[in-house]
Amino acid sequence: MTTLTSELRNQIRADVSNALLEDVGSSDLTAGLVPATSQAKAVVIVRQAAVLCGQAWFEEVFQQLDANIAIHWHVSEGAQVAENDLLCEITGPARPVLTGERSALNFLQTLSGTATAARAYSDALRGTSTAVLDTRKTLPGLRCAQKYAVTVGGGQNHRIGLYDGILIKENHIVAAGTVKAAVEAALAAANGVLIEVEVESIDEARAAMEAGAQRLLLDNLNLAEMAAIAALRDADYETISLEASGGITLELMRDIANCGVDFISVGDITKNVNAVDFSMRFELE
Repeated sequence: MTTLTSELRNQIRADVSNALLEDVGSSDLTAGLVPATSQAKAVVIVRQAAVLCGQAWFEEVFQQLDANIAIHWHVSEGAQVAENDLLCEITGPARPVLTGERSALNFLQTLSGTATAARAYSDALRGTSTAVLDTRKTLPGLRCAQKYAVTVGGGQNHRIGLYDGILIKENHIVAAGTVKAAVEAALAAANGVLIEVEVESIDEARAAMEAGAQRLLLDNLNLAEMAAIAALRDADYETISLEASGGITLELMRDIANCGVDFISVGDITKNVNAVDFSMRFELE
């Protein structure tokens, strides 16, 4: 299981706080109809095969509502679960259990959906030396959560935001004048972060390599072009890594990996999320 850093734990608390503010607002009017002293037991069932992800967010929802709520998990984070598997049992005061249901399941369904997609793309590369990367095409406000889910599913993270990596694209090159000028400016300002240049042809790739780029983003190139750039890299620029992007499908993953690239970035993992179907069954004790 991916380790939760103190920074991520702080982000989880903020994510949950925002979700509860959005959903609960000043109060849960419907849960208020239940006697305040009532105790409840609930179970969560998954309705389809998936990779389970988001336990920390799920737990935090109930902890922020009432620290007396207890959750017992039957499966671990990152586990492959099957249709109708029992995932966890929840016990505690009925009102906050009811209040937290939707927010808790929203996190679980979204992050499990992300992890499940990441696992599918990672599995497609099994046995190769190529890794799956995510992108910045994430759901607003849930970037850290989704990037965590990608790692649970077996993928790797690209830069988190604009602040922790340099990716020089076409418009940046136009503004700088040349690839060489853009890379030189990046090298002067990089402060240790990765410098990557997006290229759309073999000539652009050669120019970026000569300028000192550390990674090339091969944007919407065909297999022959990617293989040619990989051969150029292997011959003269072995320290440079190659990342394929654009038009990526699950069916093409192994063919792209066989071209010699180090990474394949897939926006669909985080932007086209197919939420996993979960159900919470509730009863008063």
